[in-house]
Amino acid sequence: MSLTSPVVLVTGAARRIGAAIVLHLHAQGFRVIVHYRHSAREAKALVAHLCATRPDSAIALSADLGVQAACARLIDQSQAWQGRLDAVVNNASSFFRTPIGAVDEPSWAALIDGNLKASFFVSQQAAPHLRESRGAIVNLCDVHAERPLPGFSVYTAAKAGIVSLTRSLALELAPHVRVNAVSPGSLTWPEDDTFTPAEQAAAEAAIPLARIGTGVDIAKAVCFLLCGNDYITGQILNVDGGASLVSH
Repeated sequence: MSLTSPVVLVTGAARRIGAAIVLHLHAQGFRVIVHYRHSAREAKALVAHLCATRPDSAIALSADLGVQAACARLIDQSQAWQGRLDAVVNNASSFFRTPIGAVDEPSWAALIDGNLKASFFVSQQAAPHLRESRGAIVNLCDVHAERPLPGFSVYTAAKAGIVSLTRSLALELAPHVRVNAVSPGSLTWPEDDTFTPAEQAAAEAAIPLARIGTGVDIAKAVCFLLCGNDYITGQILNVDGGASLVSH
């Protein structure tokens, strides 16, 4: 990552955490590929903003990462853009409640495919290019992979799979590619009613640093794992304000 203007692909990058990661990495000199699935308007607006700041420094690409062939096309297009690929941030994620007794196969597939399957097949397709550039992968998991969140069993299992995937790929792709993960705690709350006000208040009260996290907090951690220390691999970095230290 000591190259001038390395190229990074950030999946699920049009909004929220993904957009914050893109903005931060771009400010550090990266050329960025903004992946999106449905949020075309937001992705293209973000790319226009970045290119106005630094011409030809960003591109938006669409793909359904629940499909292996789409993952392959995304990586091929990403590498072709600038003739190289130096980093991948697997941020794309599906997230919704799955109470036991109400889980069906479409819900299972949406959460497993949107989290674990996407991260695996994007990483697998990117691996040859990252070996060539001696690059890095950062996955996004969740502190609830270690401390399960009731009512979200399938999501939690998918994120736990990403923890294991991170460690496995770190061994398999060494020494040429480093693989780490950022594990967020409570972040800026979703723009829907996934969590009740009481649940939000309880989560915030349990954070030792007395605030929920932001996309910028996650972006700084991602940047550190990409280019802050090239002797770190196979690690899961909790970014949760200390919440994982507190007993529930």
